[in-house]
Amino acid sequence: MKKKGRYGQLIRWIFTLVDLIVLNGVYLFVRYYTSDESAHNVFSSRSVWVLLNLCYIIVIYFFSEIHNKRVLYADRVLIESVKSVTMHAALFLSILVFVRWADTSWRFVLMFYGLLYVCMGAWWVLSRKIIKAYRSRGFNYKRIIILGAGEAAQRLLEELRNDAGYGYRIVGIFDDTPQTSELEGYVGPIADVEQFIEQNLVDEMFCAIPDTEQSTVSDMIRLADHHAIDFYYVPQFNRTVTRKFEIYSMGNVPVLAVRPYPLSNAINRFIKRAFDIVVSSIVLILSPIVLIPVAIGIKLSSPGPIFFKQKRTGYRGKDFYCYKFRSMKVNVDADTVQATKDDPRKTRFGDFLRRSSIDELPQFFNVWKGQMSVVGPRPHMVKHTEMYSALIDKYMLRHTIKPGITGWAQVNGYRGQTDELWMMEKRVEYDVWYAENWNFMLDLKIIFLTVFNVFRGEKNAF
Repeated sequence: MKKKGRYGQLIRWIFTLVDLIVLNGVYLFVRYYTSDESAHNVFSSRSVWVLLNLCYIIVIYFFSEIHNKRVLYADRVLIESVKSVTMHAALFLSILVFVRWADTSWRFVLMFYGLLYVCMGAWWVLSRKIIKAYRSRGFNYKRIIILGAGEAAQRLLEELRNDAGYGYRIVGIFDDTPQTSELEGYVGPIADVEQFIEQNLVDEMFCAIPDTEQSTVSDMIRLADHHAIDFYYVPQFNRTVTRKFEIYSMGNVPVLAVRPYPLSNAINRFIKRAFDIVVSSIVLILSPIVLIPVAIGIKLSSPGPIFFKQKRTGYRGKDFYCYKFRSMKVNVDADTVQATKDDPRKTRFGDFLRRSSIDELPQFFNVWKGQMSVVGPRPHMVKHTEMYSALIDKYMLRHTIKPGITGWAQVNGYRGQTDELWMMEKRVEYDVWYAENWNFMLDLKIIFLTVFNVFRGEKNAF
């Protein structure tokens, strides 16, 4: 029997223990902070304390996979945290209905769960950072093999090799195509997989063999089952279907269902729009603080209007006028030529506005009007939309949601001038990913990273 000592349940036990420490820390803080006598009568009892911890263990082990998942982004971790704490509240308070509901202090309950949402979310995000750093140093890894070396396998390899924090160590790549023999990590043809598994420790098998080779895929599944190896199939249509999908059965036939865009849901659209209205209203109310000195600076720098408006492509391809503080001298190329690093059209004060991103502030008026969102794909000039839509696959998918003042592509380094096609392709890739994976926590993350980058300074801000 092969002994596997690299990956186990120890980390999950440790993280769950810290979860309980956080839970009890919040409990003790609220218990001693509140002066409500009824709270002390109910929540000071040992039985309620045991119930509090028992409910959490039930939730974390039967309804949440947070400490078992190896790949999680901060925004998704926060969503999982909210779901788990909410489920704990539902379970715990439901049991209290049959115990001592009449004596329950709502003040205690609201304070406890309000603080628990914050503390547990913060700890879970920190725990992901810790485990990612730990795995990047070569610990807590799983040994995997990849079957196939086609496009799907190449994308998987790129993803895994770009981030050691995933905690996967590729010990072998198998493929029957002769030209893959020079691929880093290549071991041999598919026929050599069984011998390799018998001689080496393997935890997981990722199969990227085309589904046209059904007999080979079936053989690999049986091989993985025989050696107690976790088997994963990598779909060959990952460029065609980039959204998440679910599998369900139609009788005995497995069916893949592509999930709709998150913002196709009315509740999600309401949340995003409500956030946009609140933020843009606050910014516009406070705008005179910035508007007056900026207006003076623009007028002193060069003749012309304070604001610059430009027709850009918006939601569902509908054109709108996007507003900015004018940062250039009035010129005939404003609507056709992108700004460059040492663009002679820029004024000295305009260069400051661009580097500090202050020139974008008038776009909060576009947000307030509903033409834009605080977060979303940056709106492009109409000329660029016409040009790139003919060159880049899925370019128009970035218009399935409202354009934004800042976006996922911008905080990942694809801001400003795109003088090469591959740069725009990467921007579109990030924009489409955002549209397909939107959630409110992701928006907050992008806003935080945008503000952080403004203070840190960005080389592409010109």
